[in-house]
Amino acid sequence: MIGYLKGTLVGKRPPWLTLDVGGVGYEIEAPMSTFYQLPEIGAAVKLVTHLHVREDAHVLYGFSTEAERALFRSLLKVSGVGARIALGILSGMSTAGFYRCMREKDVASLTRVPGVGRKTAERVLLEMGDRLPAAIGEATAVNGADAEAEARGALLALGYKPAEIARMLENLNPARSTTEELIREALRQAHTA
Repeated sequence: MIGYLKGTLVGKRPPWLTLDVGGVGYEIEAPMSTFYQLPEIGAAVKLVTHLHVREDAHVLYGFSTEAERALFRSLLKVSGVGARIALGILSGMSTAGFYRCMREKDVASLTRVPGVGRKTAERVLLEMGDRLPAAIGEATAVNGADAEAEARGALLALGYKPAEIARMLENLNPARSTTEELIREALRQAHTA
């Protein structure tokens, strides 16, 4: 099993990216939530991974956070949900958003994800419902990481460089802040510095 890869980002064309690790180029499929967190081509990056073995292929999936990988693996255990749908869900909503859907039994939000019909959404809610207490515990532990990851993505979209974003967020506490609060405070600090 390959737990993570750390190397140089040499290509990104959603949903694929290429990571050079010691002279070996790994092709990795990733959700859009991970793509939003990627630095520029040529920069160092670390991704947690999941190797999915099928009869006809071995596919390496990469994620920016442990929470994304844990959710991906949980989704793969749902009957009728394959890697494509699991990636679609991760691309369509944050892990915190998914856990909110689970708590609220929000079929409508899940069906807005491309490739997820009503029956699939209901199956996901039903089959993952018995794992929800563990998922809520994981979500509580990773909400800070999700908020920080979402804030990083938003700041990247606003045109800030990864190094600037790291400085903007370094003194903030993501475990006690929402994404919006992190963005607001990071922007306030950037403008007062």
